[in-house]
Amino acid sequence: MNAPEPDLKFAENVSEDLFLGDALVVRQPRAGYRAGTDAVLLAAVLAPEFVGGQTVLDVGSGVGVVGLCVAARCPSSRVVLVEREPKLAELARENIDRNGLAMRVSVVETDIARATGALETAAIASETFDFVLANPPYHDEGRGTAAGDRLRAASHQMPQDALGTWARFMNRMAAPGGLAAIIHKAEALPRILSAFDGRFGGMNVLPIHPRAGEPAIRVVVTGIKGSRAPVSILPGLVLHGPDHAFLPEIEAVFRHGAALPIKIGG
Repeated sequence: MNAPEPDLKFAENVSEDLFLGDALVVRQPRAGYRAGTDAVLLAAVLAPEFVGGQTVLDVGSGVGVVGLCVAARCPSSRVVLVEREPKLAELARENIDRNGLAMRVSVVETDIARATGALETAAIASETFDFVLANPPYHDEGRGTAAGDRLRAASHQMPQDALGTWARFMNRMAAPGGLAAIIHKAEALPRILSAFDGRFGGMNVLPIHPRAGEPAIRVVVTGIKGSRAPVSILPGLVLHGPDHAFLPEIEAVFRHGAALPIKIGG
């Protein structure tokens, strides 16, 4: 069987971007969803001393920024990326190789709603990951104008009830006592708590504010599989100072791979 012809138009519309200072070089599409601050913030939930040599799953990984940031920051960790879109999965594989992480990071190309066969082929068992992270599409399908092509639309939108599917898969893959973490729009918090309820306990909610005194624009929610502890609302994380520059502790996250200055899991 002949190998498929490369999509030259797609290749021309891919940029190379730096993350964690210049520790990671990531290829990603120029148009549509582009991984940025949210992916780095989610990865920074995991401090290197907390992770050690444990296993991390990046659900709906796209080109792999969350998982790659974890792997770069936590040099003993082992990371699996799960992505359903073939073009994004291929870029994720390129990014793994480009950053010299092939010994510790791999890709499973599958839809999380129908993942059993692909997981079995990759010899990946359920309930085996110490940490399960997710940065899902933020926009509800059918609201607003759909993106111009299918890949772009899939990266931006998902059905309103799909958070339940993501939470079920995260619960399926997390080991007993494992940590799940998700980043999303602040307005999605009730749906996240509902999706996590009965699957993860001891939930911590971290509001993320652009500047002091402004409403939160994002939330990071973590939970522990099997825990029955109550929900906690943590002090908000403020990103920018009055001069609109990142605060020093946030700059350390983005430039130097520091963990979040507020501990929210473990």
